[in-house]
Amino acid sequence: MTTIAPAKTPPRTTIPSPRRSAARRGSAYLSAHPRARLALLLSAPLFWLGAVYVVALALLLVTAFWTTDTYTGQIRTEFTLDNVVTVVTDAFYQGITLRTVGIALAVTLIDVALALPIAYFMAMVASPALQRTLVVLVLTPLWASYLVKAFAWRSVLSSDGILDWLLRPFGGSTPGYGITATIITLSYLWLPYVILPIYAGLERVPSSLLEASGDLGGRSWATLRLVVWPMALPAIIAGTIFSFSLSLGDYITIGIVGGGAQMLGTLVYQDIGAANNLPLASAIALIPIVIIFGYLFLVRRTGALDNL
Repeated sequence: MTTIAPAKTPPRTTIPSPRRSAARRGSAYLSAHPRARLALLLSAPLFWLGAVYVVALALLLVTAFWTTDTYTGQIRTEFTLDNVVTVVTDAFYQGITLRTVGIALAVTLIDVALALPIAYFMAMVASPALQRTLVVLVLTPLWASYLVKAFAWRSVLSSDGILDWLLRPFGGSTPGYGITATIITLSYLWLPYVILPIYAGLERVPSSLLEASGDLGGRSWATLRLVVWPMALPAIIAGTIFSFSLSLGDYITIGIVGGGAQMLGTLVYQDIGAANNLPLASAIALIPIVIIFGYLFLVRRTGALDNL
């Protein structure tokens, strides 16, 4: 009996999907071009930064050169320098500017004076286990709400607060609400932002340099001044950028513990909310922006920006 073999079925030819082949070509291209891969990776955050931050800042600058109709309160998009001239030449705004810069400088100096020994102990003296514990302790205040901390200091600095209770037996009293209370509160709020950059900078100081200084007869003070200080200076300046800029633009703390005192941020808030004068508020906001950019321009060659 003759057996008839079944006919062989020809192999199927798989036609690649156009979408799959395009994805493969794109993957191969990105694999061969790392710069294109990096550009694609950064495109989304850069777009968000440009659209939300840069564009908003540009609109703020443009609004400062507009004006507000006295009768209707509507913004008129007519170019004028009146707001900028008023903010720069008026004695009232000059006084507020000097007060704001003075508060920011005082907060910065206090935070640096407090942060240096703390950061030095964390980086140079403490054991690794103690370092981790101290870092957690420094970061812990950042987990609490800004408003909770500001109102806590309002309670501490009040006339019947805990600080007044502690100082009364020694004949002292709390400074009360005002500029001093604002400086104390802001110094507490921004201290972690100063400690961490200085700690990171000191931690990068090679121990071999300290040992070499000791072997060459350098005493502790000479080693700090000639070896540690030059290497830690960029980190210290980086910390001052945080405290100075954050204090310069703050308006909430002085409203809570300032006792009626004003800063530039207070004027911006009042002109936007109560007076409904956005162009004048934008012109006032230009002052801290110019000051910050000027400060960054001065410290750009110190390497401080690399420590941010």
